[in-house]
Amino acid sequence: MTICHEQLELRTKGKGLYEITKDVQSKIDSCGVRSGAVAVFVQHTSCSLLIMENADPSARRDLEEFFDRLVPEHSDYFTHSSEGSDDMPSHIRMALTRTSETVPILEGKMQLGTWQGIFLFEHRRAPHRRKIALAIIGE
Repeated sequence: MTICHEQLELRTKGKGLYEITKDVQSKIDSCGVRSGAVAVFVQHTSCSLLIMENADPSARRDLEEFFDRLVPEHSDYFTHSSEGSDDMPSHIRMALTRTSETVPILEGKMQLGTWQGIFLFEHRRAPHRRKIALAIIGE
């Protein structure tokens, strides 16, 4: 049994979806696991991880628009605003999504569907440096 702990660092340019599928696969390749699973965990409270459509960018734009309408900035009922008007909305968006994903590995490849990719979903307007922890487990 092999266990590899890896880390990715991603610099975002502000709100949006950033695909990390190839980066995760590269870490699996370097670890040498052929059969097992990878756990991906983002170490922040104002962004999240998603498995999402990666072929048509309009699907990602629609998701971003949906979240902008679901959890709008400048809502008068938010009291937590230590880091600006997008502070509390970013925490709510993170809570509604996920901070981790687990994907099976078979024959050295993640078993994602044809149109699936792993994305960091940045909820803040400003650029950030995001840390993503990986645990690759298998044989």
